[in-house]
Amino acid sequence: MTTRALPQGLHQAANDSVIERDSDFIVPEEPLEAPATRRPWWPWLRRLLSLAFFVAVAWLLVAYARRIDWDDVRDSLQALPVPALGLAVGLAVASHLLYSCFDLIGRRYTGHTLKTGVVMAVNFVSYAFNLCIGSLVGGVGFRYRLYSRLGLKTGVITRVVSMSMLTNWLGYMLLAGCLFLLHPLALPPSWHMGNHGLQWIGAVLVAISLGYIVACWRAGDHTWDWRGHELFLPPWRMAVLQLSISCLNWAVMATIIWVLLQQKLPYTDVLTVLLVGAIAGVILHVPAGLGVFEAVFLALLGHRISEGQLLAALLGYRAVYYIGPLAIATVMYLAMELKARRLKKRARIAPA
Repeated sequence: MTTRALPQGLHQAANDSVIERDSDFIVPEEPLEAPATRRPWWPWLRRLLSLAFFVAVAWLLVAYARRIDWDDVRDSLQALPVPALGLAVGLAVASHLLYSCFDLIGRRYTGHTLKTGVVMAVNFVSYAFNLCIGSLVGGVGFRYRLYSRLGLKTGVITRVVSMSMLTNWLGYMLLAGCLFLLHPLALPPSWHMGNHGLQWIGAVLVAISLGYIVACWRAGDHTWDWRGHELFLPPWRMAVLQLSISCLNWAVMATIIWVLLQQKLPYTDVLTVLLVGAIAGVILHVPAGLGVFEAVFLALLGHRISEGQLLAALLGYRAVYYIGPLAIATVMYLAMELKARRLKKRARIAPA
């Protein structure tokens, strides 16, 4: 359930007009105000906030890069068979394309009219940064910055972000719940949780995800007013699509590791450990789950395969799923920023 802002007619402002649109980037016209009511500090504040955003992103990228042992990554990639590495790269591309469609569900949900390619590009950039430097800056900060440059209102962006996050974790809950319930993995004694505890958690997760579909089926498109906002559920078909595309994405992610392990472990075990590692990284708030992700795999699978081969596969996974897409997303983001600045500068010198 997400929030829908009140009708746009209640929030229209003078600076909603547009003087130029090029490839979906929108440059808002300066509001017509009397000299006495102008705010000369506002442009400087916006520039300061933009600079702070860039500094934060640069610092997080440097911190992420310093945590990685690049020699180990290189050696691990060189040790992997070329067919396995090529298949892993193809699966990583497929997973990122799948995740880039999450915001298309948000577009359908909100009704905004940005082009499909533009929405997928913003989604890809935010997801790549989200994986490596955290959801607050990547998944949320980049979406707000880029979508606002593209002309979306804050309320619309909030609904798109909420729908994307809901899609991701609904699929996680359904897939993890089914695995925990039907195929529980033996946990180490130090975890103080037996298979029965994992099965109870799985039952709760399945109940939540299926309850969401039932709620959308019974009350989809129904709207409730709450403190000036409209609360509503999407149609049940959209809910089914959310769970389906998210489950498929998580399954593809696990397939990458399974391929890099050269199929020496059962696929369901690899998928289960991936899901456990993902939630552990979120709970501990470690960017990209560095250290946590590997520790979970070593704890749960280290007794069934050599630690060297397991770590080599995980480092290869980081290279093809985290580092490679991050490099591409960084170039795309800088190109978007340069284009937006060029359009803004052109708008300033354009005649009234």
